[in-house]
Formats: sequence, structure tokens, C-alpha cells
Amino acid sequence: MTNTANPTNSYRVPSVSIATAHTGASSKANELGMRTMQERAYAKRGEQYLLIKSPPASGKSRALMFIALDKLNNQGLQQAIVVVPERSIGGSFADEPLTQSGFYWDWVVVPQWNLCNAPGIDEPRVAKSKVEAVRAFLDSSDKVLVCTHATFRFAVEELGINAFDNRLIAIDEFHHVSANPDNKLGSQLNAFINRDKVHLVAMTGSYFRGDSEAVLAPSDENKFETVTYTYYEQLNGYRWLKSLDIGYFFYTGKYVDAVAKVLDPALKTIVHIPHPAARESLKDKEREVNEIMGSLGDWQGVDPATGFHMIKAKDGRTLKVADLVDDSDAARRSKVLGALKDPAQKNNRDNVDVIIALGMAKEGFDWIWCEHALTIGYRSSLTEIVQIIGRATRDAEGKERSRFTNLIAEPMADQAAVAEAVNDMLKAISASLLMEQVLAPRYEFTPKDIGPKEGFNYGPEGYQPGGTNLGVNKTTGQFHVEINGLTTPQSTEATRICKEDLNEVVTSFLQDKSVLERGLFDKENTLPEELTQLRMGKIVRERYPDLSDVDQEAIRQHAIAAMNITQQAKLALAQADANGSDNVQGSTALLDGVRKFVNVRELDIDLIDRINPFDAAYAVLAKAMDEKSLRQVQASIAAKKVSIPEDEARELAKRALQFKNERGRLPDINSSDGWEKRMAEGVVALARYRAQALVAQKGLPMPRDTPPMPKVTAPKKNDKSREQ
Repeated sequence: MTNTANPTNSYRVPSVSIATAHTGASSKANELGMRTMQERAYAKRGEQYLLIKSPPASGKSRALMFIALDKLNNQGLQQAIVVVPERSIGGSFADEPLTQSGFYWDWVVVPQWNLCNAPGIDEPRVAKSKVEAVRAFLDSSDKVLVCTHATFRFAVEELGINAFDNRLIAIDEFHHVSANPDNKLGSQLNAFINRDKVHLVAMTGSYFRGDSEAVLAPSDENKFETVTYTYYEQLNGYRWLKSLDIGYFFYTGKYVDAVAKVLDPALKTIVHIPHPAARESLKDKEREVNEIMGSLGDWQGVDPATGFHMIKAKDGRTLKVADLVDDSDAARRSKVLGALKDPAQKNNRDNVDVIIALGMAKEGFDWIWCEHALTIGYRSSLTEIVQIIGRATRDAEGKERSRFTNLIAEPMADQAAVAEAVNDMLKAISASLLMEQVLAPRYEFTPKDIGPKEGFNYGPEGYQPGGTNLGVNKTTGQFHVEINGLTTPQSTEATRICKEDLNEVVTSFLQDKSVLERGLFDKENTLPEELTQLRMGKIVRERYPDLSDVDQEAIRQHAIAAMNITQQAKLALAQADANGSDNVQGSTALLDGVRKFVNVRELDIDLIDRINPFDAAYAVLAKAMDEKSLRQVQASIAAKKVSIPEDEARELAKRALQFKNERGRLPDINSSDGWEKRMAEGVVALARYRAQALVAQKGLPMPRDTPPMPKVTAPKKNDKSREQ
């Protein structure tokens, strides 16, 4: 199939297009000079342990300045230490004259204490002088030090935990921390929390890592007060930026031959080339940069002042291209970085046109004019994707549209590494689905007849007692959705998770490879309840083992509801847009779309659990991919047999017991209802596992009357009347 709308003339997996409400709220400052997120964080300034979860460009750096200055001047702390992941981000914490905007104090960092500007790389051989600088700072009367994660780790190892008593430690890009004992920074923070003599402020644009490790142990995380500001709130509140497009495009052959079709010289762009170990890489990064520049036009030389390459484009303009890939000349690289970070050029749109990077220009990189983040190769980490997209979502005068494009190699039948290609494509689909969830509005789910919530509009007729209501708060982009039969969280922590952390739960679900494979490509043999009840249930139990069964079930239901409403609204919007019946997608997007197209009167737990959360994605994928590519992916996945693992059989048996309590009988293995039959198979499987364990314990052969294991593949769904 050929899609004329696709610049690569190839195929596309599900993409996101979101139009913002354009309220300007997120850029409006109060009498102290604080924007919305900063004001929300400052209200919690008295907390000893504070976690700020807020997207790129929302003002986390300045929020920390406000909080740190209050702790230093009003809360009795001696000093503040700001810890950033890489030296280039240190500039975000440079001096700020906050009193000019109405605040009580200015943010001042004595030059010698901004160790991100000190020469030398952050590794043990060279870092000793920086550790000595940290020691000197702790003995001084100065108030603020800025250093990298690495410098801080070395300093804690050398000086000990107690040397930092009565100080504020602020960790930027907190997702670099891990609860894994092998993560040094995570172990050190655990030690700080156990000693309980410091204040901690942790900041991140995405509170989930690229791997499966927890950022903090649950016992430590519970000590933090959380401030959450969503991507949806941020984008909706911009003054200039009106829309964000996110697309995943396939190409064939070499990516340097396809890049010109998606790299628009008229847009301010950051290009991230693939890692040398990636499948898409040509294993010659210098050649790749040269070919990308060649696709832009004719090379005219290098600007001696900035180190930028000068490229004459086909339209006659001279483009300025910053090369952050070439690290062969440290002085030249330093010159380019200096030109990009020059404070005098921050508001100069014409300073640079294109930046080409490998590992840099991601988190914390501040170029407000970036309109297009073009990434070549798969990024399986949602954290990295969120950070890259954040480069293009800064609000700037005259910048009305921004986009993120991921150019990825198409799985081909004649490729040697078919399994790798299929796995890569699943990553791309997962990332697309996850970004839909991250960019969706925040839902507040309640059981029916809970009553209206302040600040929510329930439509022309208002809140209707006895009806199923949907309220919209256009200021915050939140929805209040009533669902029949919804389990209510009992503990304070579970309530907080349902309000603030559903994205993290959904992320774990959508990054589960077996969930992706079965939900997308084994629909005939996969019951929706297996995904929504068993797999999601297991994920919630593993993430929150200390919560009660009721709280775990409440979190599971809330996460599935949020995911399904987002997917169903997106599908309805796409259909309406395709039919030309309404212009909702191009005007007010998802906010009105959910209200207009989701029939909340049909929302109940039974319905939600019977919707495959991947249906909308699969529909778009089936239309966009050609038969050859789709068959290859399906064939590769179908080759894997799906069995009933013991933990899944145990969960099915629990659901069967719940079924018995509700209906007075056990599930029937011969039922025409696919889910009832699956629960019955789980009971049989669990009986088999228990018999095997008993026999193994006694050292006896298996008895001949032991019930056989059920077939390894799930039955096809037969209850057509209840399918959604």
C-alpha cells in the first residue's frame, strides 16, 4: 500500500495529533512570579521530602529555586545542593533575578560553586578536584552548589552521608535513580532517607525508567509528598503553541536516503541519529552527519565564531547546523556547545536552524525555538521519548505547531533478523500508545451518584442524580467520570495513585511484551479479560505489594478505565474526522471529543473489562501497514504458543471463586462464554500444578487420575452479543 500523505511513501504505525486549548494559563505568573506548576510546588515547600512530576518546559528548575530559597531563609537549612545528570543542564540553574518578578530573594550561584562549568570530565580519575570543591563548599558560608550526578556520587562516597546533614539535596531528572542496589545514587538516597537529616526535592519529567526497575522502593516513596502537573495541563495552558503531532514512519533501505523526506529545512529541528549499536546505524556516525547535512543543501564552510556548519539550502537560505555528534576535537565541540548555551542568544530564533545529536540535546536541553524533534531508530524507553518530545514543546512567540517524528526501519520478510525487526516494531507501537496516554487528559473516576465536583461542567442539563455523569474542568483538562460498579480505593496511598500515578501503571502494562503481542496480533485467541484482569492485575500487585486486595483492584480498574476511554475517544474522533461529519479533531481535540463521543451511560466495570485496549491501535495499524508486513509480524508472534503459567492459573482460579460468589456456581469449562470457559481452564490448570507439586514433594509418580492440563491456547470468543 502507498500512503500519499506519508513523507516516506511507506507505512505508518499509530500516531498522535493533539490540539491544545490555547488558554495561556501555564505561562501566566502570579504576584510572586510563579507559573501554575511552580505555584503548586511552592505550596508544598514545607515538606521534607518532595517529588515534583512535571513535563519538560513546565518550569521545574525555577520551581526548585523558589522552594530552595524558602528553605534557606525560612526553614533553617544551611545550604542547597542541586544535582543534574549532565554538565549541559547546569545552565538551567544559573543566576535568576527573581525579585524583579515579585519574589522575596534572588537566586545566586557563586561561579566557583557551579561545578558543571568546571573543566574535566566526571570520572574518578579527574573528579577528585571536584570532590574537594564539594568539601570546600560544605565548609563555606555560601548557599548554593550545582554539580552532576557523578560528582555528587563521588563526593558522598568520599565525605560520607553525615557531611550533608541539614542541607537540601535537589535531584534533577530523578528517573536516573533506581531502587536497584547496584544503582549508587539510589543507594545513597536510601541512606539519606534512613538517616533523616536532610531535605530532598526530586524532579522529573517522567517518573518511570526505561527498564523495569522501580525508581524508589515503595517504603521510601511513601515518605515523599508528590506534586503532579500533567503534560495535558502544560500543553493546554500554552500561549503560542496550538498543536503537537507525533508520528512513527517506516522506511526501507538506509535511513540517510529517507531522512530528506521527513527533514523539512523550514523547521527548526533537532535530529537524533541512532546509537552505533542500533540496527538502523550505518556504523559510521561522521558519514551519517555528513549525509544528513548533504540532504539539506550544499556545505559552505564553518562559522569560526560558533563552530556551526553553513549549508546553502535549495531555496537560497543559509542554514546554520550545529554538530553535537563529532567529539574528535574537544575545543571545537566546546565552542559549539557554548554557542548553543549563550544566554544572549536564548531568544534569538535565528541563532541556529538544525542541531544533529547522538546522546546529547535530550533531557534538560533548552532551545525554545525547536519545532521538530526527528529521531532515527527505535527508542524503547518512554522516558527518553518524553524527554526528546519535550525539546519541541517549549512555548515561543509565533511557534504554533510542533512535531515529533520517529523514523524507523520497516520489518521486511527478507531481513536476516526478523525477530529483532518484529520486536523493534512492537516497541514503536508501545511508545505510540504510551504517548497517547501521557498526552491524554487526567481522569477522576468515581462510582455512580457520588455527586457533582466543584469546577466541573456537566453539560447543559448539569449533574443528573441517578444518571451516569461526565464532568469537564477546562481549566485543568480533567474529566470526572462516573462508572457503575467501580471499586473505590480505601487507603490514602491508593487514592493518590488513582489520581496521580495511573500513567506509571499503564506504562508497565503497555511495555509488557506478552501483553503487546497478544493484544495486537493474537486477538482471535486472546480474551480482553485476560489482559485487563489477569495481566493488569498482576502488574498492579507487583508494583504495590503492600496495598490491600481492594486497593489493588481499585487501581487496576482505574488504570483500565483511563486507557480504554482514551482509546475509544481517539477511535471515535478519527472516524468522525474521516467521515467529515465534524471538525472536532482539528479544533478542540480530545477534551471535547471524550464528551461528545464516549457514551458514559454504558460505562460499567463489565464493559470496560471486555474492551481490548489495543483495538483502536490495531485498527489504525491494519489500515496503515501493508499485508506483507502485517502477515510477517502476525506469523512471528503466532509461532509462540501461549500456555497458562501457574501464577495466571492461580489468578484465574481467584476470578472463578468470585464468579461463584456472584452466581452461585463455578464457571463451566464447556460454556459458550469465552471468559467463563477460560476461568474454568484456569481452575483445572491450578489443580494440575498443585497435584504436580504434591507428587514432587513426596517423590511419587503422577497418579493416573490427575486432571489433564487444558489446551495451551485460549478459546475463540463465541459470545458475540457481549463483545465490544
